[in-house]
Amino acid sequence: MKILSIGETLWDLLPTGRKVGGAPANFAFHCMQFGAEVRLLSRVGNDDLGRELLEFYRSLGFSTELIEIDQDAPTGTVRIELSVDGQPKFTIHENVAWDNIIATDTAVRFAQTADAIYFGSLASRNVMTRQAIQKLVSQAGESTLRILDLNFRDPFVDHAVIESLLRLVNVLKLNDEELTRIVSMFGVPGHEVKQYVDWLINTYSLKTLILTCGSQGSRIFVDGEEYVCNSCKVDIVDTVGAGDAFTAMFIVGMLSGWQIDTTNERANEIAAFVCSQSGATPIILFPPD
Repeated sequence: MKILSIGETLWDLLPTGRKVGGAPANFAFHCMQFGAEVRLLSRVGNDDLGRELLEFYRSLGFSTELIEIDQDAPTGTVRIELSVDGQPKFTIHENVAWDNIIATDTAVRFAQTADAIYFGSLASRNVMTRQAIQKLVSQAGESTLRILDLNFRDPFVDHAVIESLLRLVNVLKLNDEELTRIVSMFGVPGHEVKQYVDWLINTYSLKTLILTCGSQGSRIFVDGEEYVCNSCKVDIVDTVGAGDAFTAMFIVGMLSGWQIDTTNERANEIAAFVCSQSGATPIILFPPD
């Protein structure tokens, strides 16, 4: 399976030290671990942090073919503070390399043959990267999974931008907090989660909606059916990147033709493992069958 992930690669500045991060990069890294042929379209600065990022990926056998070098803007960084229960608070630095991603001819060719194209809402905070996303998604085949992972990070949340991204996709991934925010932002009618989900699916012609609920597990909505899975209990180190790992496992499962219940269960297991480790991109010690 071929998967294109578009958006930020950066350094998470955690209390325990620097870790590779960025939702699209985390997603791509885990998809590679699960056996997919993956390309990450991103951009780093011509600086020590950028060179270290590229070396990290190459050391793991992860393709850097589509990671661009910006001669002016620095490599992205995010300062992360953790609450007592491991929940992150993000300070995302602006005017960095991944704000300037370009849809190169090589990226377009990969998009045209990809089985899935993934991007998050944060990467669209800058018009240049947003235009690159729009161009590449427009190249996707009719059967291609086009996945939007909502990652609301204030102050980079814009109603018009979110609306335009929803029009591009057929799979939406969000968590329960993000669902609450989008319901308020769009004035979604109803009083229950199922009503909100049905409105999103019908309004934006979604094939699948993935709702992660932290310690309460996940709810998958597809073809008018709901599939629920409880979370796995682990000792939490931090929750950074758990949702990205969940999405990676779920998309790989979808492309592999797994049953929804099996895919949901496996994705919860992977997310729980990531929560038991420091940082967003631990090596997965129990690869899927």
